Amino acid sequence: MARDAAPQMTQKPADRNPPAPADVEAAAARIKGRVIRTPLVRAEKLSALTGADLWLKLESLQYTGAFKERGALNKLLTLSAAERQRGVIAASAGNHAQGVARHAKALGVSATIVMPATTPDIKVRQTRALGAEVVLVGHAFEEARERADQICAERGLIFVHPFDDPDIIAGQGTIALEMIEDGPRFDSLIVPIGGGGLISGMALASKDKSPATEIVGVQAELFPSMKNAIDGEARAVGGNTLAEGIAVKEAGALTRRIVAALVDEIHLVNERTLERALSLLMNEQKALVEGAGAAGLAAILADPGRFQGRTVGLVLCGGNIDARLLSMILMRDLARSGRLARLRVQLLDMPGQLVRVATIIAEQDGNVIDVGHHRTYSDLPAKMTCMDVTIDTQGQDHLDRIIANLSAAGYAVEIAAY
Repeated sequence: MARDAAPQMTQKPADRNPPAPADVEAAAARIKGRVIRTPLVRAEKLSALTGADLWLKLESLQYTGAFKERGALNKLLTLSAAERQRGVIAASAGNHAQGVARHAKALGVSATIVMPATTPDIKVRQTRALGAEVVLVGHAFEEARERADQICAERGLIFVHPFDDPDIIAGQGTIALEMIEDGPRFDSLIVPIGGGGLISGMALASKDKSPATEIVGVQAELFPSMKNAIDGEARAVGGNTLAEGIAVKEAGALTRRIVAALVDEIHLVNERTLERALSLLMNEQKALVEGAGAAGLAAILADPGRFQGRTVGLVLCGGNIDARLLSMILMRDLARSGRLARLRVQLLDMPGQLVRVATIIAEQDGNVIDVGHHRTYSDLPAKMTCMDVTIDTQGQDHLDRIIANLSAAGYAVEIAAY
């Protein structure tokens, strides 16, 4: 297409008709063999812990580590030859960027991805490695989206929206078709909500194929944009959430119509519950997920009685988590369970005290990881000092026993907060 030709304007999402269940089935046929049909596995340990019969759809095993490939590929495959020739553009700092980049390259379509300049370098490099032109703009997603709109108009590109598009929604809905075909009869499907593309597509498919199955959405408490849109409340939106993949400030215009019609309820989960869910999935299920991928389990942990005895399908929607963040979350979970603790012990400032404290801990089979003395910056009497000692234990009961023995030996002990 000549660059001086007038670009064809696309309809706004709110003006477009939502997809039908038949569109989801058409998308499934279209993308078959081009994305992974991910496993659906029964989570026996997590089922025992929660009292629900849990089944996990492992979308974290897609090539780019997230479900976003499905919608992106379906959208690209519905483009005409002329539209593919023009090329596509997307604004994204995460999984959508990589999904568009990967499948555009496979189809021979040029792709431009606009990202905030603050996007972690690893995501920028991965997107470029998949063949896309990456444009870094501004500090917030809104700035990147504004620049993407400008480039789209200047170059006559096709904009690939991350969620508010019928073809994207239909592509994401193929997950529900696979779960219904591969699994038991589900009482509930719990689906993370950001902009709403995933839950909209899954609700369309599920209500058609398994109308008795309830569709439950879950959002981070810090980003209740869809829940606000549905119930008319004005909860604050924004903050630093572990579930950045669903940290969307405004629900989609098209997706909110579908959610209002087909989703039974929406739950909000706090950050601590998201951390706990992520740790359980890693430690008990050996499933590596990002914060958004743990949202479904977090909803069950937050209200276990609601799902007691029910057969529940969860979508582990993504597995792209920074290794340092994962390490910190796992260590915090060890601390909360008593398997890792930092004790502050008051003692006389004289030789042999450190050895005596360490000996008491060792006699109770505790393992000392780190020791620190505090003499100068302390409000204790001059002949006293305090020692911070980090230990690993077998759990809370073991930790309580170590503290009791230190106290019996005359030491004042405090456990650091977590």
